[in-house]
Amino acid sequence: MENSTPVSGSLDKSRVLDVRPLRCLLPVFPSAPNSSSFPNTHDGAPFGFAPPSGPFPPGVAPFYPFGSPGNPAAVPNQNAHFTFTNPISTAVPITTIRTPSTQHAAEANGDTSKPKRPKSSIKSLKKTKAGRHIDIALADADIESVVENVLASSNLTTFDMVQQANGDKELVAYILMMYDFLRRKVTQIEESKEAIPGVTRRPDLRVGNILMNKKIRTNMRRRIGAVAGVEVGDIFFFRMELCLIGLHAPCMAGIDYMSLKISQDDDPIAVSIVSSGGYEDNMEDGDVLIYSGQGGNYYRKGKEISDQKLERGNLALEKSLHRGNEVRVIRGFKDVAYTTGKVYVYDGLYKIQESWVEKGKSGCNIFKYKLVRLPGQPEAFMIWKLIKQWKEAINARVGLILPDLSLGAENLPVSLVNDVDDEKGPAYFTYFPTLKNSKPGNPMEPSTGCICMNGCRPGDPNCPCIKKNGGYLPYNPNAVLVNQKSLIYECGPSCQCPPNCRNRVSQGGLRVRLEVFKTKDKGWGLRSWDPIRAGAFICEYAGEVLADYEVEKLGSENDDDCIFDATRIYQILEMPGDSNETPKIPHPLIISAKGIGNVARFMNHSCSPNVFWQPILRENKNELDLHIAFHAVRHIPPMTELTYDYGIVPHDKADLRKKKCLCGSIKCRGYFH
Repeated sequence: MENSTPVSGSLDKSRVLDVRPLRCLLPVFPSAPNSSSFPNTHDGAPFGFAPPSGPFPPGVAPFYPFGSPGNPAAVPNQNAHFTFTNPISTAVPITTIRTPSTQHAAEANGDTSKPKRPKSSIKSLKKTKAGRHIDIALADADIESVVENVLASSNLTTFDMVQQANGDKELVAYILMMYDFLRRKVTQIEESKEAIPGVTRRPDLRVGNILMNKKIRTNMRRRIGAVAGVEVGDIFFFRMELCLIGLHAPCMAGIDYMSLKISQDDDPIAVSIVSSGGYEDNMEDGDVLIYSGQGGNYYRKGKEISDQKLERGNLALEKSLHRGNEVRVIRGFKDVAYTTGKVYVYDGLYKIQESWVEKGKSGCNIFKYKLVRLPGQPEAFMIWKLIKQWKEAINARVGLILPDLSLGAENLPVSLVNDVDDEKGPAYFTYFPTLKNSKPGNPMEPSTGCICMNGCRPGDPNCPCIKKNGGYLPYNPNAVLVNQKSLIYECGPSCQCPPNCRNRVSQGGLRVRLEVFKTKDKGWGLRSWDPIRAGAFICEYAGEVLADYEVEKLGSENDDDCIFDATRIYQILEMPGDSNETPKIPHPLIISAKGIGNVARFMNHSCSPNVFWQPILRENKNELDLHIAFHAVRHIPPMTELTYDYGIVPHDKADLRKKKCLCGSIKCRGYFH
């Protein structure tokens, strides 16, 4: 290196150009630790509201069966509208169609054997304060066994080299669903056991580490620019998700880079960054990001805090500035629904326009990089900014008809919007937040419900509700369904647990801000302003339970599009860890949401839906209270239309009329009933 004296106040870059970049291309993981009525005042939006108590005869409790809207086919995404740049013995199984399982890599290569579980290492015992010993290795072996079983049942062991190197949209989506299901399942298992002092549970890292080691990942081939199967606007809730799909390799560091051989030397080139508020970044501009370098004032040398150095990630960013290559940008935000979590949004490709050095809040020098978003990409971060404005001032929403379609019936307002044409709202109906039934429910075996005064707790062997659910609570601490089941038992009126009990998720009302909107060519639809986690509860289906004679009247004269018939044939979703049993209900039930209903009546059909329905039974003395709850199949970004599969009417039914399906999915059947 030449000996030269830098000019005072300038940055001496010559002394750091010989620094060699780190060649680690894989993330490094830590060791796995063992109301009342409202008048109709809007001529353009004729809606009414029935009180939650409902017009029921005295002493009669409402009965909750199935229901389904019959709205037109769905458009998977309507972002283009924006102008900015325990089972019952008598249960009846629901008829289903199961798609033949996809032949994954190992099976395609002639390997049909199940992967062998590695032998456990020497047992590790940890002594607690009470003097008892906990077998940590055994606990780890249990989790490993669960993972192995799930992977084997999913015909998913390892991918071939092509799949590992490059992915596609379907493969990326399945890996993310697999990861999130396993993470929820591991959380469910761990919290049902006694906590180990000094051991921090990180199921997100543990599951990610397991999948990485088993090579269940994709897009391992490092690249500059877009990543196959990942779209601008996609959302993630854990950094490990970014690693598994090749969007951003380091599970901790904010700068991902690779080496390119320019001449005789290898130069580090930045390929992606994560900006989530950990550094002094400026994220307010939708198309410009001021990104702070890493290291320096965040690293301590003895008692002193040092300046940042032009090395590793910082050097890679500097090289990318001069090379002019594209850099993927992932923006992280605080998750308003789960205060301890974050949401990561892929905001597309940027280029570094300039760099400089300035004094940080600590008084030390830090590098700053100005990244500018490439034009012509779908909006992502800007959608989040607009939604924030709408929440602060609802009138700022273009095309707003009603700020709250429910007129106070829901705990969160449901806006009604039309920015497509001049229609002032859907046909008249009465908004009702739950089910309406004119007769008592079917009798069941006497039961007193649970006596969990402080709420049902994981691992409680005395809770009857937990026993009915197979020994586990069906929901995780974030009120997310662990996995789809044939039937879930929630606490009900017979139980003594409080309303905020974790086993009453579907009874707490809406958890995300929903919007009923006019689609371009398929009537009215439903979407959310908030990001929705995979497995999260969205809403229940409300409407009128039809008696037998009313069902018979339907026949071929049925002009009610808002019908959900449990005897329909439903395509089973290829979701990781699904129950092998088909959904079961005590008896066939039909609900009409034509006259009264809630937001669920606006959910359109899709042959590749992002929402699934889950039968839920609530304890109500000696009667059956059956409900239908809708949950997210996968992570759903804001302003993405919510859709589910309407099913197909069996051929022995009189009414075989088909409706053309316009869902646009590559798996579209072409029609639905």
